[in-house]
Amino acid sequence: MVSLRCKMMVQEELKRLGLKYIIVDLGVAEVLEDITENQRQLLKENLLKSGLELLDDKKSILIEKIKNVITEMIHYSEELPKENYSDYISHKLGYDYTYLANTFSEVKGITIQQFIIMHKIERVKELLLYDELNLTEISYKLNYSSVAHLSNQFKKITGLSPSFYKQMKQKRKGNLENL
Repeated sequence: MVSLRCKMMVQEELKRLGLKYIIVDLGVAEVLEDITENQRQLLKENLLKSGLELLDDKKSILIEKIKNVITEMIHYSEELPKENYSDYISHKLGYDYTYLANTFSEVKGITIQQFIIMHKIERVKELLLYDELNLTEISYKLNYSSVAHLSNQFKKITGLSPSFYKQMKQKRKGNLENL
């Protein structure tokens, strides 16, 4: 679960099945009583209809937790942590980072660092589209060592420079206004 909408969908589904929950948070739902196999199956099927997946195995749950920590850190925090991301993630989840990194790479086929970079670039795109911050401010906000470093990563991931990406947005906006 990544959004408030996802959490609300899970809460509604648990209520529909008559299950009382303690907490429904990003990637986690804790219910008061034991779930029958029939309830588990219905929950799984109904969540799938909504595009959500019920995770049963421990590795998948851990991967979701890692993804949620990273998503929350990059997209929903006012300020990124000043400590190393590896230390932050390890501290947040209570696992050794090497274990987390190996498990993540084994299951997802990419490193945690690559996943973080992809999310940071998505965040850069959002911030460029909002047009509230310039590239220097975005670079600072996302803890890049320099604007050049951000620009190089952006181009490597998207194939475009940040300024060209922003120009494309302005052209689209202009085209829509001319309709």
